[in-house]
Amino acid sequence: MELKFDVVDVTIPAESNVIVGQSHFIKTVEDIYEAMITSSPYVKFGVAFSEASGDSLIRFDGNDNELINAAVENAKKVCAGHTFILLMKNCYPINVLKRIQNVQEVCNIFAATANPLQVIVAQTKQGRGIMGIIDGATTDKLETDKDKNDRLTLLKDIIEYKR
Repeated sequence: MELKFDVVDVTIPAESNVIVGQSHFIKTVEDIYEAMITSSPYVKFGVAFSEASGDSLIRFDGNDNELINAAVENAKKVCAGHTFILLMKNCYPINVLKRIQNVQEVCNIFAATANPLQVIVAQTKQGRGIMGIIDGATTDKLETDKDKNDRLTLLKDIIEYKR
């Protein structure tokens, strides 16, 4: 049996975030659409889902053409069955992650980020599947006291902003 690995760079439009996950049913697009559209009146998003059986189509939807097209192009590059790519603006993954995880068809979340993202894909004669994710840069320093204070100030500002 032959096994090949591929590294796929995910294209994330400016000021966007991405969630990459695994799902198992044709209704994935509709249910992710519903989870997103009911999360906020301001959210913009596009989702693409790659089927793994039947017609093996890339199903897609959303409310922003740029994000829909980018999600579809990313799905074409990853080309792994039963995976979805959700791009969003005007919200962060933390705002919708539990909603997406609670979608009945969703099996796994591989990444939720705005960082540069690479998907590690394995390919056999049967097809392609996601093996893992490279999210952002390599960690090479320890947080200083200033870094810690900056982090806590940011978190305080975010919490105060919501009130």
